[in-house]
Amino acid sequence: MKTILVVDDDEAIRMLLKEELEEEGYKVLIAINARDALKMVETEPLDLVILDIRMPGMDGLEALPRILGIKEGLPVILNSAYTHYQESFMSWAADAYVVKSSDLTELKEKIKELVTR
Repeated sequence: MKTILVVDDDEAIRMLLKEELEEEGYKVLIAINARDALKMVETEPLDLVILDIRMPGMDGLEALPRILGIKEGLPVILNSAYTHYQESFMSWAADAYVVKSSDLTELKEKIKELVTR
């Protein structure tokens, strides 16, 4: 079973993703901020990270290189409601950028693609 870490400060989004991805057969771990996520990346055997960008404290763009510094090659999907971050040089290190939507089809497709390569 593949393990996915969902990092988002919005509880409703965390719970939605957890429920939907568990239905798809993934083990889902939750972090409410980037600092907690970094600790989990160090200690948990992860197959993929779904990372929000706008969070209090450390944002996702600041956390991304730190995550990759801990586990090089760990696939990361940036998942944000804001499209303008796609143009940010910092977001290019992610394996995918998915704009948040109530339709999780694109996100699920990216996850499947990244955990099976």
